[in-house]
Amino acid sequence: MSAQASAKPMSPAGVAVGSGNLAGRQAVSRLMTWVLFGATGFAVVVLIVLLLTVFTDALPWLQPGLVRNMPSRRAESAGLFPALIGTMWLIGFTAILAFPIGVASAIYLEEYAPKNRWTRFLAVNIQNLAGVPSVVYGLLGLAVFVVGINLGRSILSGALTMALLILPVVIIASREAIRAVPSSLREAAYGLGATQWQVTRSHVLPLAFPGILTGIILSISRALGETAPLIVVGASAYVTFTPNGILDKYTVLPMQIYEWSRRPGDDFQGLAAAAIVVLLVLLLLLNAVAIYLRARAASRMRW
Repeated sequence: MSAQASAKPMSPAGVAVGSGNLAGRQAVSRLMTWVLFGATGFAVVVLIVLLLTVFTDALPWLQPGLVRNMPSRRAESAGLFPALIGTMWLIGFTAILAFPIGVASAIYLEEYAPKNRWTRFLAVNIQNLAGVPSVVYGLLGLAVFVVGINLGRSILSGALTMALLILPVVIIASREAIRAVPSSLREAAYGLGATQWQVTRSHVLPLAFPGILTGIILSISRALGETAPLIVVGASAYVTFTPNGILDKYTVLPMQIYEWSRRPGDDFQGLAAAAIVVLLVLLLLLNAVAIYLRARAASRMRW
């Protein structure tokens, strides 16, 4: 047998095909697949059990008075109305502050900023900020907005803090959506004499809008359930009035849940579970609106 006949076939990279333990690698791959499926299934089972427990505890307290009444020391007459209104105020102003700044930052970084060491350094730091614990943003908001600018423990200071918290998520998701727009579309528009801003406004942003809304959904979900930064910046746990302006004191649903869950007695534990259900319903409603807008924008872009 000649040397050519006995030589093993070579891959394009120059590595002999079949030289490794292929069967062993496939067995390890199958094992890891089942391990990952098992971990995911375990997490889903735990989530289902947790949700069933919460709904079971909350069922006796899910009444119209829960969202209409003011907080009370008596569990049977306690309600969530100030926390619900405060949550809407906080989320509304957080969105007003964070989304325009986040989308504008993504447009600048993707369409206008030069690709140099400074922009790469900025992008890495934005990604790192997305993983910073929320309590760190709370401490920053306390030092800058509550004490430094002297906004006090108001809705505005809480909204500014939450805007900083979700801003990296909005920027990263918006940049990915803008980056996914084909470059051939930009080149065709430039070839017809359009300016860079006309291309960005009339072509890039409409196509990237569904992806941008995905980032908005994720950021709203995170902001709606955060408690640690709001505790630090001074959201009250017990409020018997609704806010009338952005400089008023406030409370939010996570703070009300925290207040009820730390009280002794099964009644307040049931109220805390009912408040969790209300928070989940509010989160699902906000996400449903964002998903509907995303689907509508995506359907308009099909051609």
